[in-house]
Amino acid sequence: MKVQKIGVIGAGTMGNGIAQVCAVAGLQVTMIDISEEAVQRGLKTLAGSLERLVKKEKLTAQEKTAALARVHGATDYAALRDVDLVIEAATENLELKLRILRQIDALVPAQTIIATNTSSISITQLAAVVSRPERCIGMHFFNPVPMMALMELIRGLQTSDETHARTLAFAQDIGKTPITVRNNPGFVVNRILVPMINEAIFVLNEGLATAEDIDAGMKLGCNHPIGPLALADLVGLDTLLAIMQVFYEGFNDSKYRPAPLLKEMVAAGRLGRKSHRGFYNYG
Repeated sequence: MKVQKIGVIGAGTMGNGIAQVCAVAGLQVTMIDISEEAVQRGLKTLAGSLERLVKKEKLTAQEKTAALARVHGATDYAALRDVDLVIEAATENLELKLRILRQIDALVPAQTIIATNTSSISITQLAAVVSRPERCIGMHFFNPVPMMALMELIRGLQTSDETHARTLAFAQDIGKTPITVRNNPGFVVNRILVPMINEAIFVLNEGLATAEDIDAGMKLGCNHPIGPLALADLVGLDTLLAIMQVFYEGFNDSKYRPAPLLKEMVAAGRLGRKSHRGFYNYG
């Protein structure tokens, strides 16, 4: 069965980005958050993103208007009753995600796919709280969602072949390039990427080089489009810390210990771009 109606839980950075790419691809989208204010903020961000695409001539004004008309905001999970796929895109917090998945499971039809946009948490563990765990799958989008082509599809121990096939087709329908990975802390991309960023923070804390020089070194020496510390600010230092803690606990290996400076900056509220200050200042 082809996916045509989407539910997105969370109207933040990831949620409104996912809603945008689905709407541009011609799908009907219901975007849910805990308050009307949060929903409206997400819709405003989405509209602004589409307008930038119009100005860059990557989208016509008519296509923008049509995409916006396909997105509907809500605060009540009852709006999900007729969707083909629900994508949970809440903060990277296990208890929060488990609570949301239980709420989704209680409402949606048996054939509805339940996906989670987690970047590190076990899909098998998340699926275990759903009545039909075979319909659960990890669907990891990358930030910024409208610009990044990759999607990681993570099969939990319970994920059925049918769920995987339908999700694979959906990913391609919205213009993403999916890779299928096995359930494991961090999956593939973050398993490699986040420890590299963590090591860059160790290097900074040891005074081996400035943030600017560390980033210049990786951009010019490794051909990375953005340095690891600037990328940390973009992703969010709190998100990075949460992922490193999942690695540390999941692998029980000291090589995944979070850098002390990362923990200290999160404690200070210096989370990167979202708080206007991280390894760089964003006034």
